[in-house]
Amino acid sequence: MSSNLPDAIKDVLSSEKDVRIASAPYQQEFPYERDDESQVTRREFCNFLFVTSSALLASSAVFAGKSAYDATQVEQFTPMHIDGSATLEPGSALNFKYPGEQDSAILVRSPQGEYSAFNQKCTHLTCPVYYARTHDRLECPCHEGGFDARTGRVLYGPPQRPLDRIAIEVRGDEVWATGLIRGGGEGGEHGNV
Repeated sequence: MSSNLPDAIKDVLSSEKDVRIASAPYQQEFPYERDDESQVTRREFCNFLFVTSSALLASSAVFAGKSAYDATQVEQFTPMHIDGSATLEPGSALNFKYPGEQDSAILVRSPQGEYSAFNQKCTHLTCPVYYARTHDRLECPCHEGGFDARTGRVLYGPPQRPLDRIAIEVRGDEVWATGLIRGGGEGGEHGNV
């Protein structure tokens, strides 16, 4: 059988007429003429584009929906006591590490005594934000972005999304970090003293 293979290859590649002769026994199983298979009608092409575009749109919508859903979920981490939170004066802030040692965060105590905590990285280009006591907001010194110190929402500047919030619990005089809410979540989840 292997001695016939080179001859069969030569027969198939010699000319189109030979190809037609070689494929003739299989025409009933594959009933398309060679001339017809190279032609695509305008309707077939438009149908293909419509189906492909619809599939891409549907898959994009699914991924966007999942991303929006995931942004509202609180990622649970090991609860951690925020050292120095018991002595934090109203109208001041404290830096700490959460959820990991490489993740900088900021705990803000508003002039009214409410606590809020956020990831310290600006959502524009990850510069560290700081608490501006005179304006009661978080500010980014790199590109002049501003965030609400209670909710983390963008007030002005180039950032397009709110700061990631740290879920906190007030236990007596102490504040504990309990989770991370990507994209800031909805509403303001902060404890009162």
